[in-house]
Formats: sequence, C-alpha cells, structure tokens
Amino acid sequence: MVACPDARPPLAPTRLARILVCALAMLFLPVAAWAQHWVAAWAMAPVDHSALAVQPASLRTLDNETLRQRVVVTAGGSQVRVRLSNLYGTTPLAIGAASVARSTGGDAIARRWIEALSFQGRREVQVAPGAQVWSDPIRLPVVAGQALAVSVYLREPSILATGHPGVPPAAWSLPGDQTMAAKPSNAQALPWNPLVTGVDVLVTAPARVVAAFGDSITDGPGVSDNAVDSYPAQLATRRRAADGAAPVAVVNLGISGNRLLRDGNGPSGVSRFGRDVLEQSGVTHALILIGINDIGYGTVGGVRSPLVPAQQFASADEIVAGLQQIVRQARARGVKVLLGTLLPFKGSTYWSEENEHARQAVNRWIRGRQDVDAVIDFDAALRSPGDALSLAPAFDSGDHLHPSKAGLAAMAAAADVAELSE
Repeated sequence: MVACPDARPPLAPTRLARILVCALAMLFLPVAAWAQHWVAAWAMAPVDHSALAVQPASLRTLDNETLRQRVVVTAGGSQVRVRLSNLYGTTPLAIGAASVARSTGGDAIARRWIEALSFQGRREVQVAPGAQVWSDPIRLPVVAGQALAVSVYLREPSILATGHPGVPPAAWSLPGDQTMAAKPSNAQALPWNPLVTGVDVLVTAPARVVAAFGDSITDGPGVSDNAVDSYPAQLATRRRAADGAAPVAVVNLGISGNRLLRDGNGPSGVSRFGRDVLEQSGVTHALILIGINDIGYGTVGGVRSPLVPAQQFASADEIVAGLQQIVRQARARGVKVLLGTLLPFKGSTYWSEENEHARQAVNRWIRGRQDVDAVIDFDAALRSPGDALSLAPAFDSGDHLHPSKAGLAAMAAAADVAELSE
C-alpha cells in the first residue's frame, strides 16, 4: 500500500509534487494488489449426524482428541483459511488448537508445511451451537489438486453433530493434541467427515467458483475416493488440463439421498441452496442436478409404498417449481446457472412408468430453459443406445440408478469446460 500525504488546500508546490508522484505510483501498482480475494477451494454440505441412529455415539463425541481431516483443494492460492461448523450442535465446541498442513497421504502430513491456525488472534476458540467460525488467514502456498489436512484439537467432551458422510478414511480421531504431529499415533479412521466444512484460498487473479449441487450422484456414489472420482472432481481435473485455462474451482455440495422439496437426508434442496451454494466465497456458477430422489421416494419394486404419507411424494410440476425457485435465487445474486437433466433409472427400485413420465416431464422443462446459462444433458450422455430409459451398461454401477466410475467420467465430459470460464 502507498501512503499518501493529506491533500487539504492550500498546497505548496513541493507538497503538490509529492501528491502527484503518489497518485502516479498508485496507478502503476500491480493489478494483484487490487484483485486479491477469497475463493472456495474445497467445501462440503453439512448434515445433522445426531439424527442418524446408524452412527454410534462414540463416533460423534471426541474428548481430549484431535480430529484430522484430509481435503483436496481445487484452486491454488498464497494463503488459506478454514471454516469450522457447529451448525447442528446443541452444546459449544471447545477447540484448544488447530492446524493446516500439506498432506503426504492418509493421516500423515509434511512436517515443514504445518501451520498453526488462530481465531481472531487466539489459538483457542469456542464454537457456539448453530454457529461457524473462520480461522485467521495463514500463509501456506497451495496449488489446485493438492491435498491438505486440517487438524482440530477438542480439549473437552465434544458432540460432533455436524458433518458429512464420507468415504473412509478421509478423517481420523487421534488421542491428545496431535495438531502438529507429522505422523500421528493411534489414529482411528472415521466413516464420516465432521466439523470442517470449507477451505478458502486467497487468489490474485480472476477466478471462477463452480458449486456442484445435488444428491448422491453429485456427492460421489460408491467410489473409492470422491475427492478424485466424483463427477465434480473429474470436472475440476478436466478444467485444469485445458490449454490456457483460467483458474476454476469446483466444490462439491452434494448430499447422498437429498431431495429438492422435502427434508430427509439433509435439509431439502430448496432450503439449503442459499447456505450451501450462494454463501460459498467467490461463487460464480451453480451446477444443479437434483430431483430423482423426489421422483423415486417411497417407490419399491415399481409400487409406491402405502406406508409413506402422500405429502412426501412429489409431482413433476412441483419439482419444476422447486428448480425454478433455486434458479431465481442464483440469478438474483448474479450467479450463472448450469442445469443438468436427470439420468435414466430404469431397472432401479425407484423406477415405475409413472415415475418415468415424471422424469421425462422434468427433463423436457430443463431442455427448454432460456433463463439459464447452459443445459448439460447428462441423460443423453449416459443413456443406453439400446434402451434410452436405462443407463448404458458401462456407465451403470449395478443398481441402475447411480453411475459407475466410467459413468461419472462421462458426466464430467458432458460439460463444456469453456462455459465454466464465462
């Protein structure tokens, strides 16, 4: 920053000269001095784990233990900040220390690249129920595609209600304060990712942030590592490989089992879109693929269960109205919208002729949109040449609903990466 003298009149010639020199110096400052801004490099959509009876209490409570979580950033920058969330907690989280480091694989980190985190200048912080906190910025140069590890020491019994189902091992519990340990001892892998919900990086050039929003098909169904194999992750990899590509971060805000209109596995899409997508730092694009769980919910073997209340079912018109609602939210914030068609699902437990008619109606509406920036026809990209109502065998994970790893790659290939820079 150039310090300028006070420019109140009257001005002596020498003083005027100093001011003119100062003004010229400011004009020729590097663009980066004006353009620094934070962008989301990694994020996850939080859900309430305290409501999931399948999770043993011991996996939701840490006492005098360190949580270490591995994340893969999709944008590079000179500094990093980390978001910790107690959104669904009912008691404060007492954090005694935290760090961020370059990951060397698994639960290990690079000793020379470990940085202690602070919160408003303090190592310790309490995260109130329903709240989230950002760490202070820390200088840690990172590149897109790099794995980081965030370590958080919980010094008192802490019920970790906020997190995200994960493909283990992406998070570990470690006894005691091991926030600065390069090779931790007695690590226990966790089957979910608690507490850490975002990592931002500081960039000095224009960058795009694509928030991929949806259900398990976005989250990464049945893959060994959704940070690598999910279609948003593969889309980020394709974009990085493009010649002359401007920086584009792709963050995955999918929730397995999520529905657009009704709460269930996580809050409904219409209720969480603002929080999970529009509040991401620097978001420029929303890539939306959601609705198949609304269509298939309560259907078993082609028949809607009589045990499911009627208000839990959704019509094509209701799904269209929900999609219109979140599209309008994005447009009102100046966020570009990429809308994906719903994938074929014949042969799955969700499928029935009635549900297929609903999918076709939603897809017709999507393909006819003039108020979005792009339509990505995932349906056309993954359908079987011999049966347009089914996934192509190579793209079918086996349940006839979720894509295989090859199918997820085909989804990433269906998107025009050039559109992500517009």
